[in-house]
Amino acid sequence: MPFQRASGVLLHPTSLPSQFGIGDLGQSAYQFIDFLAKSGQKLWQVLPLGPTGYGNSPYMSYSAIAGNHLLISPELLVEQNLLTEADFEDVPEFAADLVDFDRAILYKMQLLQIAYDRFQERFKDRGSNEYDQFCAEEAKWLDDYALFMALVEQNPSVTWNNWDKAIAHRQPEAIAAKTEALGDRIGFHKFLQFQFFQQWLTLKKYANDQNIQIIGDIPIYVSHHSADVWANPANFALDPDTFEVDMMAGVPPDYFSETGQLWGNPVYNWEYLQETEFAWWIERFKFLHRYVDLIRIDHFRGFEAFWQVPAGEITAIHGEWQKAPGTELFEKLKEVLGSLPIMAEDLGIMTPEVEELRDRFEFPGMRVLLFSFGGGPDNFHLPHHYPKNSVVYTGTHDNDTAVGWWRRASKYERELFHKYIVGYAAGEEINWVLIRLAMASVSNQAIIPLQDILGLDNSARMNIPGTSSGNWDWRFNDLELLSDQLSDRLLEVTRLYSR
Repeated sequence: MPFQRASGVLLHPTSLPSQFGIGDLGQSAYQFIDFLAKSGQKLWQVLPLGPTGYGNSPYMSYSAIAGNHLLISPELLVEQNLLTEADFEDVPEFAADLVDFDRAILYKMQLLQIAYDRFQERFKDRGSNEYDQFCAEEAKWLDDYALFMALVEQNPSVTWNNWDKAIAHRQPEAIAAKTEALGDRIGFHKFLQFQFFQQWLTLKKYANDQNIQIIGDIPIYVSHHSADVWANPANFALDPDTFEVDMMAGVPPDYFSETGQLWGNPVYNWEYLQETEFAWWIERFKFLHRYVDLIRIDHFRGFEAFWQVPAGEITAIHGEWQKAPGTELFEKLKEVLGSLPIMAEDLGIMTPEVEELRDRFEFPGMRVLLFSFGGGPDNFHLPHHYPKNSVVYTGTHDNDTAVGWWRRASKYERELFHKYIVGYAAGEEINWVLIRLAMASVSNQAIIPLQDILGLDNSARMNIPGTSSGNWDWRFNDLELLSDQLSDRLLEVTRLYSR
C-alpha cells in the first residue's frame, strides 16, 4: 500500500546511550522520540527486535516473535520497585560509543535476575494479574520459547538437534518432564518477555501519540538454533533424521561479495507451508503488526525465488534458484490483515517477476543513494528514476555511512556526483547533501540513518555484510548530540520538501 509523504530516522535501540552498556527502552528512547517529533519526523525504523544469538546479529535470533530482553530498561524496573538505585552502585565502566556485548549481557542478566527474584517474592502468594494474563494470551509461542531458552542455558554451545534425542524430537513425556524440572528458569524467561513487551508497548504509544510511526523489520529467515525451528521443524528444509540444515539460505555473488553470502539459515519447506495455509507466517505477521506500525520485509526477493545452497558448502557460489509461493502467501495475508502495511527490501538481484510481485501488492521498494553514483544515468538508484511509491535511504544498516562512503568513493563516482549535485559546490557537508537529495526526491518516504544526520564516518558503520564479527555494536554516546541546532536543521529540510 502506498504511504503518506514523510521522513524518519533509522536507529536500532541498542545504539541508544545507556549506563548499562547497551541501549534500551528507557529514558534515552523517549528523548530520541522527542528529538524526532521536534525535528518534524514521522517515522522511526528499527532492526529486528528479537533476542540475538551468535554474533549478536538482530537477523540471527532465538525467536521470530520474542523480544530482546537486553533492551529492558533497568531504570524502568526501579519504577516497579523490582530494582533499586542501590543495585546500580557497582555499574561497570562500559565504553560509551559501542556495545561490549559480552560484558553488557553478563551485567544486565544479573540485574534482571534480581528483578525476577523480587517479582517472585512479591507475587508468590497471590499472583500477578497482568503477568498471568500475558502468559495465557501468548502461550502459543511463549511456552515453547521459554522452555527453549531454559534448555539453551542447560546445554550451552550445543544446537538443539544435538540435545537429548527425546527433547530434540519433542516427545511429550520428555517435554513434560523438562518443563517441570526447569520451571523456575522457564518462569524467568516468561518474566523477561512480559517486561519487554510492557516497556515496548508503552514506548510505542508515546511515539504514536506524537504522530510517529514505528517501522519494524521481519527477516525472511530464522536461525536454525531457534525456538521456531525446534518447535516447527516441518516448516524448514532439514534432514528428517538429524534435523541438521539440509539446504542453506544465502544469495549468489553480488555487490557485497564475490562469493555471495552464505547465511546458514535453513530455507523453508514451502510445500508444507502451503498445505497449512501459511499458518506459521500468518501468525508471525499478525504478531509483529501488533507491536509496530509498518513492516519492512528483509530480503523480499526470497518470496518470489530464493537461493538455496546444499549443506556442506563453504560459500554461496554453488547454489540454485528455487521458486517460492509469494503471491499465494500475500493473498492469504491480505485476507487476514486487510491492507498490508509492508515495505519491501528489494535490493540485490531483482527480476521482472520480483518487481511484479512487489507491485501487485503495492509494496514500496527501496532506493539507496550510496548506490547511485557507481553506474551511468540509467542507474535506478538515481533519484530521477524513483517512483513515488518507494522508500529512499541515504544508506541502510548494511552500508557505510555517507561520510565514510565519500572518503572512499572512486574518481568516477565523485565526477558523476559533482555533475548530478550542483548544490555540493556551495560547500554543504556531504552527508547533508545526500540527506537533502533524499528529502527532495519524489519517494513517499525518506529514511536517514542517525549516523548520517550526525555526520559520522565509517567507524560508526553498523554492519558489513559477509562478515561475522565486529558488527552491530555501534551506539552514540551522548544525548546532547541531538541538539536544538541539529533538530532545527533537520526540521528545515523536512519542511522544505513537504515531508
